[in-house]
Amino acid sequence: MPSSVAGELPDKHQVARRSTFVSIVVNSVLVVLQMVVGVFAHSQALIADGVHSFADLISDFVVLLANRHSGAQPDEDHNYGHSRYETVASLFLGALLITVGVGMLWRAGTRLANLDDIPPLHASALVVALFVLVSKEALFRYMLREAQRVRSAMLIANAWHARSDAASSLVVALGIVGSLAGVRLLDPIAAAIVGFMVARMGWVFGWDALQDLSDRALDTATTADLRELLLGTPGVLDVHEMRTRKTGDLALVDAHILVDPLISVSEGHYIAESARARVLTDPRVFDALIHVDPEDDMHVRSVAGLPPRSDVAARLRAAFGEHGVGVAAVTLHYLSTGLDAEVTLLDADGDARRGLGDVDLDALKRSVGARRLDVLLRVRGEGEGRRDGVRPPHPAHDTRS
Repeated sequence: MPSSVAGELPDKHQVARRSTFVSIVVNSVLVVLQMVVGVFAHSQALIADGVHSFADLISDFVVLLANRHSGAQPDEDHNYGHSRYETVASLFLGALLITVGVGMLWRAGTRLANLDDIPPLHASALVVALFVLVSKEALFRYMLREAQRVRSAMLIANAWHARSDAASSLVVALGIVGSLAGVRLLDPIAAAIVGFMVARMGWVFGWDALQDLSDRALDTATTADLRELLLGTPGVLDVHEMRTRKTGDLALVDAHILVDPLISVSEGHYIAESARARVLTDPRVFDALIHVDPEDDMHVRSVAGLPPRSDVAARLRAAFGEHGVGVAAVTLHYLSTGLDAEVTLLDADGDARRGLGDVDLDALKRSVGARRLDVLLRVRGEGEGRRDGVRPPHPAHDTRS
């Protein structure tokens, strides 16, 4: 796991536990108060709001459970960690809210169908409704501030759940005021409105979580930021086939980077590691997989049809060996325009220079299926291992089709 991500997790989970425990305490008090006073004051709207608060209690325990498991390190069963436990928890919260909301709507409809059976409300229902309204709004502001500080989608969802409670409590208070003024049907209507609000919030949370579980990509602006980080890496000429997918609050990034096709494998790997390190500096990224391309493989033909290295190298060594010339190294460049080959010969006392004159390099180039064939010399003795930097003066030593 990247160090930047690992550094955030302890604080994130600590905040999640603390804020959720605060929510549990507040909702426990409010549930008892709403249920008891709701029954005493004959307010269906207040009882419905109490059911809503009880659903909050259940969701708080779900958040605690998800928070405990989502911070676990990657293992054999979950190679990318357990961040999606949070997304699954958000999906469960959405389903729970939809169920509660539909139940509230059904109960309110039943009550409206029997208006004559609605008893008069007691004024204590209004006092409790206003107290609940203030408590839920304060809880929302506290939870949202903490959630945004650690950038947790699950905690933000739970905070807005508290805001939906505050909004529903406002509706309940208005309905109770109307009922106390003599319009008794306003109390069940308020209960129905609360049910609709709860169900709608559940749909929003559930749909958003479902999209993340379906590998939803990051938004366009974030993707553009990550692309700029890759393009700013020294040695990266272009970026293509960049893909992102959410995993919990973070994202996985896959990208192809274009580098100079004639550099060494180790340098290409160094550039890829540098590019990956730059992307991981973004706190929204969990991990990145960088693929190195010598060309933009989205717009060029495949090199799969070119001859394999084993065949090319064997033919080159055999051809030069027939004239007593030893091959020190063979470097191949597989490009969409064709195969480029570079042969380094061992030059002992000028033997390679003399034998090279007997090799038909044009014919050799065609026989190995190369577009280009370069020949370099390596001098033995003092400076062994050093190329002389000068190609032999032969028109076929640097040949192009």
